[in-house]
Amino acid sequence: MKAKSVTSGTGAARRSRRTEILEDRPVNLDGFVEEWPEVGMVAMDSPFDPSPSVRVENGVVVEMDGKDRKDFDFLDQFIADHAIDAGAAEQAMALEPVEIAHMLVDPRVSRADVLSVSRGLTPAKLLEVVKTMNVVEMMMALQKMRARRTPANQAHSTSARDNPVQVAADAAEAALRGFRELETTLGVVRYAPLVAIALQVGAQTGKPGVLTQCALEEATELELGMRGITAYAETISVYGTEQVFCDGDDTPWSKAFLASAYASRGIKMRFTSGTGSEVQMGNAEGKSMLYLEVRCILVAKGAGVQGLQNGSISCIGVPGAVPAGIRAVLAENLIASTVDLECASGNDQSFSHSDMRRTARLLPQLLSGTDFICSGYSGVPNYDNMFAGSNLDPEDFDDWNTIQRDLQVDGALRHVPEAEILSARNRAARALQGVFAHLGLAPITDREIEAVTYSHGSRELPPRDVLEDLKAAQSVMDRGVTGLDVVKGLEAGGFPDVAEALLGVLRQRVSGDLLHTSAILTPELTTLSAVNDPNDYAGPGSGYRPSGARWEEMKHLRHVVSARDPEQGASPSAGAATGRTLSLKEKGPARPGRRSGEVVIGVSPAFGDFFSRTIVEVPHAEVLRELLAGVEEQGVHARVIRVRGSSDLAVIAHTAARLSGSGIGVGIMSRGTTMIHQRDLLRLSNLELFPQAPLMDLETFRRIGRNAARYAKGESPEPVPSRNDHMARPRWQAKAALLHIKETEFVRPGADPVELEVLIRMLHTG
Repeated sequence: MKAKSVTSGTGAARRSRRTEILEDRPVNLDGFVEEWPEVGMVAMDSPFDPSPSVRVENGVVVEMDGKDRKDFDFLDQFIADHAIDAGAAEQAMALEPVEIAHMLVDPRVSRADVLSVSRGLTPAKLLEVVKTMNVVEMMMALQKMRARRTPANQAHSTSARDNPVQVAADAAEAALRGFRELETTLGVVRYAPLVAIALQVGAQTGKPGVLTQCALEEATELELGMRGITAYAETISVYGTEQVFCDGDDTPWSKAFLASAYASRGIKMRFTSGTGSEVQMGNAEGKSMLYLEVRCILVAKGAGVQGLQNGSISCIGVPGAVPAGIRAVLAENLIASTVDLECASGNDQSFSHSDMRRTARLLPQLLSGTDFICSGYSGVPNYDNMFAGSNLDPEDFDDWNTIQRDLQVDGALRHVPEAEILSARNRAARALQGVFAHLGLAPITDREIEAVTYSHGSRELPPRDVLEDLKAAQSVMDRGVTGLDVVKGLEAGGFPDVAEALLGVLRQRVSGDLLHTSAILTPELTTLSAVNDPNDYAGPGSGYRPSGARWEEMKHLRHVVSARDPEQGASPSAGAATGRTLSLKEKGPARPGRRSGEVVIGVSPAFGDFFSRTIVEVPHAEVLRELLAGVEEQGVHARVIRVRGSSDLAVIAHTAARLSGSGIGVGIMSRGTTMIHQRDLLRLSNLELFPQAPLMDLETFRRIGRNAARYAKGESPEPVPSRNDHMARPRWQAKAALLHIKETEFVRPGADPVELEVLIRMLHTG
């Protein structure tokens, strides 16, 4: 039966308000497309993907994934000759895909055992393996298969104005926050030498041992690396079809030669690839995005590089638009780790308008842990990110740190007090000022240093003389300035510790230790890699998990309330500070009232005593003043008692009502939760309840007093309007619990209520 559309009185189709609201949700600004396998617009399950096969003769792969060797394109030939262990291939390929998937997931099967199989698998076979796995299984496998035991993170540090002072300050902050690699790029490529030096100086000022790179055209990038102005490279792209790969005269062999050039100078290096690049460039040959990415992964393996930046990277909008695309992104990260490559797992390009979807894309890598969870968390506001924006930027630091703390998962970042950040930003800018002066480059003014210390991004900084900077950048190249010259500049400028840190990075290049798979430097300038920090996950109770000092560090957030002193560090909210003080003096036992026209206000054990403010910092002096004023403006007498025997609001309010001559009482907790009660009602019943203390303002307290007085006069007032905020619970519930625990410490079981003398005074200042 065909559904009929509902029409309005005008005959037009009528839409529901809920649909209109859904249409305005940020997720609906994202782009989504149907699958189109013929052009490769499919994540990981194209009917045109080849079936797995292999045949080896005399130690040579002569058939792979349904192709004879004579029909191989250059990617097939490179993979067959350099990425597949011919001696292991036929035995590994004989295993069923689901059997290999079980090996990946099963913690009792070691990583080494999996690697002994994966080295013989063809691209189509690797694809078939991950196609049997759901997202949770892939995460379980990735937890075991990453190369390095300890996860790390990488940040972008760029400037929309290519401002080297900004780059230095942001690099120092990023290093201080825990990033172990920092990457920059340029709007104006000629700025590169200045920005690369700034990144290097800023990084070592923040934390020694942070590695830096400048993403440029490959020849310039290599030259900066050989001069010691950068320490690693990763923007050397490889692709999964021959047509896309050879655009720009590249082949797998030329990329391998470039990799060897970096390695010859001790420069850490990985390739970059990602699902969706070939379909975006119009030459996917009808293959699925993931199949083509597996070919890229094996090209990286065959070229001998340490690792791969993958996770779709700059093409994330393509797999993100098709069904299971984000599953395919996780699968490519898993495959890179499964063939023993360092994996910098993406999360570095703007992905979605939806915060929920951005987080869902991030969590598989964050929860399972990768060598670099982000290959470019934006350390600058996204308007300054010259890599076209990131999935995360500085506005997400607190969220990231909180997720780490919530799940006890190490995302490699840390909260840093603002004073430390400001000091590091200022010091990095001053160190760069000294280096520029030593090298005779365009000067950095004290005004720039002051601005960059406190700025969020380039929009808040004074402009630099671009022409003078470009001349200075060219002079760096013409004079052959090296990393050792920067070290000398730091020493001459009065920053010997930063100079020593940079020299330590350069020493590591000479040793060659940075060439180990998944190598990073610790702040103590020792190498941590798959050699001396191998992933030893073998199921529950094993492998890396944050504990000890690292876990204590992760627990600390900016807004954590002390469990022992919930008011510690609290300051009155805007508009809440007053010049009034409250004194509550006990006069003796509270007696039943004899006046029919009275309201008794019962306060909790610690109200106006240990506590002086509500949960949202409204002073108790003002709260009580408004309650009393509301009662008295109705011509009703008010008394105040303290209930000492309970911290239960219902008990406090009902006790006040029983002692009231009118039978009407008001109960209030220190945090601000309030109730109007009546003597002849059951304790758990009430006249009006105000449970959300964070929503209680002074006007509300006055209206509560007013209504209580009207009940006392026998009237039936309109209830004080109920206020509700569904987000009050996540913000305030934990603090409310701490406040209640502290309140309960003041309870004296069995103690009778006491009458209070209330004295509210104005403070005289000046």
